[in-house]
Amino acid sequence: MRYRLTFVVGLAVGYVLGTRAGRERYEQLKKSARRVSQNPAVRNTAESAAQQGRQFADKAYHVVSDRVGDRMPDSVAQRVRSLRERSNGSGGDDWGTSNT
Repeated sequence: MRYRLTFVVGLAVGYVLGTRAGRERYEQLKKSARRVSQNPAVRNTAESAAQQGRQFADKAYHVVSDRVGDRMPDSVAQRVRSLRERSNGSGGDDWGTSNT
């Protein structure tokens, strides 16, 4: 109940502050966010982070599968295989980043 009340209070405060800021401030924030997301340094950092995440996930899968062995559910193994095939075949992922 406490979390629900906190959420409702936060929603109300956000609404009041948002209506005071108005459409102009919203457009400024949107423009700034777009400029940051199109910055080459930000894009390269995001791609590097995604690549590192894929590498860590692959290592973690191998460690877990070595310890779990044949007890790994088929659904998990099939999902990992399909993700690996999809990322290896296309050169990109659903987010538009490359595997470079």
